[in-house]
Amino acid sequence: MEQATAPDLALEREIAGHIVTALNFDIAPEDIVPEAPLYGDALGIDSIDILEIALVMSKQYGVQMKADSEDNSTIFASLRALASYIREHRSK
Repeated sequence: MEQATAPDLALEREIAGHIVTALNFDIAPEDIVPEAPLYGDALGIDSIDILEIALVMSKQYGVQMKADSEDNSTIFASLRALASYIREHRSK
């Protein structure tokens, strides 16, 4: 049986901090639930916000993200999904 990779909690918190700062959220990074959807009601993040997050992730971690990528719905599904993607693709 294959073991799933454990979430990188430190990276998740770091990314949550970048999201809060980039979008000027009035919440603490630890208030972002790792498995909760990034899009929609919980945080009120829309597609423009996702572009801003992608830009910050690119600067911080050297991760290349394209606005028209079919993978974006998977990459930005949750904080945990985003952290996992960055862990696998980062160059910084």
